[in-house]
Amino acid sequence: MPDEPIAFLLTWTCYGTWLHGDERGSVDDDHGRRGQPFAPFNPVRETVRARQLKHDPYHLEAARRGVVHKTILEVCNHRGWTCKTLNVRTNHVHAVISHANKPGKAMSDLKAWCTRRLREAKLLDKTAPAWAEGGSVKWIWTDEQLDRVGAYVRDGQGDDLPMG
Repeated sequence: MPDEPIAFLLTWTCYGTWLHGDERGSVDDDHGRRGQPFAPFNPVRETVRARQLKHDPYHLEAARRGVVHKTILEVCNHRGWTCKTLNVRTNHVHAVISHANKPGKAMSDLKAWCTRRLREAKLLDKTAPAWAEGGSVKWIWTDEQLDRVGAYVRDGQGDDLPMG
């Protein structure tokens, strides 16, 4: 195995679209960390979290997806990162990035630039959030892992979605 990862899978969700208690599972202080199962389905917890939202959930329709996709590629190019695979969905983003030394900061930067561009395009209110806090960083060490992750991001998300 190499000393450094060859890429990172960065995943983040849109604001209010995947709450704690969701039937898909979620990550919290006690669940979803390396080697731990996700938090189980809990409709009461999900309802409580939904009531705590300060803004409407944010979804990425075609025009928004187009802005996010273009922005991620532009930021990667500007920073000297390689975007190996990218899939912008209605409620989350998957990006496989190499040459980013600090993947958590890379994800934060990508989210910030996407937010800025969405606001400039008048596709996001100036006070509303686009993204949930945090996200997921998976380290990719081998070409075999990179192929598997790329296939998941490219082909495992459902049908291709239109972008505006």
